[in-house]
Amino acid sequence: MVQPKYHVFICTSCRINGQQKGYCFQKGSVDLVRLFMEEIEERDLSGEVVINNTGCFGICDKGPIVVVYPEGVWYGSVTEDDVSRIFDEHFEGGKPVEDLII
Repeated sequence: MVQPKYHVFICTSCRINGQQKGYCFQKGSVDLVRLFMEEIEERDLSGEVVINNTGCFGICDKGPIVVVYPEGVWYGSVTEDDVSRIFDEHFEGGKPVEDLII
């Protein structure tokens, strides 16, 4: 099994019954998942960055929420424009994007 360098969790407001309702979903978090996956492919980082969608983290007013491990960095109010910044600065540059941290 490949051990990724980064494991990314993106809230898509997925409920136990499979329905997606909630703040992060309404703010386009499913599109964020797609963009993260596209960036992984474009940058050839499939062995280094793994994406998972999650249910609610409980801080909806800060959504969409993206959590990056192993550092445990929590990003809030993430937009589509922020995805490339996270890749540039955090995944490839080694430093979290300070203005997105919650």
